[in-house]
Amino acid sequence: MHASLYIGGEWRATPAAKPVINPATGESVGTVGAAGTADLDDALAAAASGFRVWSQTLAHERGRRLIEGCRLIRERIDAIARVMTLEQGKPLTEAKGEIAISVDNLEWMAEEATRAYGRILVPRTPGIQQFVHREPIGPVAAFTPWNFPALTPLRKIAGALAAGCSLILKPSEETPLTAFELVRAFHDAGLPPGVLNLVFGRSAEISAHLIASPVIRKITFTGSTPVGKHLLGLAAQGAKRATMELGGHAPVIVCDDVDVASAAALAVKAKFRNAGQVCTCPTRFFVQEGVYDAFVDAFTAATRKIVVGNGLEPGVEMGPLANARQLSAIEGLVRDAVERGARITTGGRRIGNDGLFYEPTVLADVPDTARMMSEEPFGPVAPIQKVASLDEAVAKANALPFGLASYVMTRSLSRADRLSRAIEAGMVVVNHFTVSTPSSPFGGVKESGYGSEGGVEGLDAYLVTKSVTMRLAGEDLQP
Repeated sequence: MHASLYIGGEWRATPAAKPVINPATGESVGTVGAAGTADLDDALAAAASGFRVWSQTLAHERGRRLIEGCRLIRERIDAIARVMTLEQGKPLTEAKGEIAISVDNLEWMAEEATRAYGRILVPRTPGIQQFVHREPIGPVAAFTPWNFPALTPLRKIAGALAAGCSLILKPSEETPLTAFELVRAFHDAGLPPGVLNLVFGRSAEISAHLIASPVIRKITFTGSTPVGKHLLGLAAQGAKRATMELGGHAPVIVCDDVDVASAAALAVKAKFRNAGQVCTCPTRFFVQEGVYDAFVDAFTAATRKIVVGNGLEPGVEMGPLANARQLSAIEGLVRDAVERGARITTGGRRIGNDGLFYEPTVLADVPDTARMMSEEPFGPVAPIQKVASLDEAVAKANALPFGLASYVMTRSLSRADRLSRAIEAGMVVVNHFTVSTPSSPFGGVKESGYGSEGGVEGLDAYLVTKSVTMRLAGEDLQP
């Protein structure tokens, strides 16, 4: 399978291609092309042309085209999910679930397109009317990572296209095949040429070229904080708007009134989803001392039951890490934590030499000095700390410069309210781990970025406000 470029409604071959590797086997599952400067210039021209058409298309018609894309993706979900598992490694059931919720997000936003309301202001001067219009901002450059090959592209496609913008999508070269299949569905749905464009290649070169172009009016990025800051610097040179969904390091505060067994079971399921390679993944567990030992034991026991293997095999609950960088990083973080006094209760080793598998790992008594308490462990590792009070837990939760997702587990309504207000994060979840729905905003604070995807905020991010003040026809035009 080959992921080619898609520019101006046409598929485009490139002279060079690189392999796409299955992290479970180390084998090539396809190839991906690379855009040159001429390709990027053509994509910019196509996006400009597509925007002129799409921005003038009625919102109801835009919504119908997007809904048709949803229908085709749902119809092809089995095939697309298999592609995702092959290139990214997550179990097939997870891949199907990711596509399903992605399409739900797109469908919701397609309907929201018809509700980009303006308003009429109360006049202050006789014969003068004032209006506020909401209009699409213009062509958008979107950059997405490898951990959610369907969810992150479709979130950006949904908001931009529903608002009436055109978009150039640049996904990760490590997981290009899923994006290719999604774009093909929109092509088959009859999306006008230039509205959606797909490019691959060297990330630094593509982002610099696209963001510098006067065609691009907004950027949207999901990825690490350092890269996000760099892209923001490029955007700032053109005073361009940006939506940034950056790194996280989500705290979990476990109160001493919980049902320990059920709380641990829920937390384990969330922690090891996608092998822990989730920006909203629970990554720092702060457990009140009254239930600390019991929680560590229950969490460890549940973790030991996780079935690890090739995501295409039945019964597998956790696949490999997506790339060798992640495997090396996790090995380093675990080694550092143990050297500083952390105790491994299960896991802690690579599984075999074929594929990029790592044992689901739990570390107790992890000190604050361990790197994984300040560096996001983007993998299957759960560090747990004992806290004496909820004030201590909140202080630790807020100690880092990140603020994406956070979690609270308690039976007390007053504690839930107090903690959800005290924690510095864009999203707080109490007694479960579902961070977002199609109608809710998804985004962070502090160095976890700004702006939101999803919900009415996700549409608003691609709209600009225009104020129109009008003297009525027939009035005296003399000063």
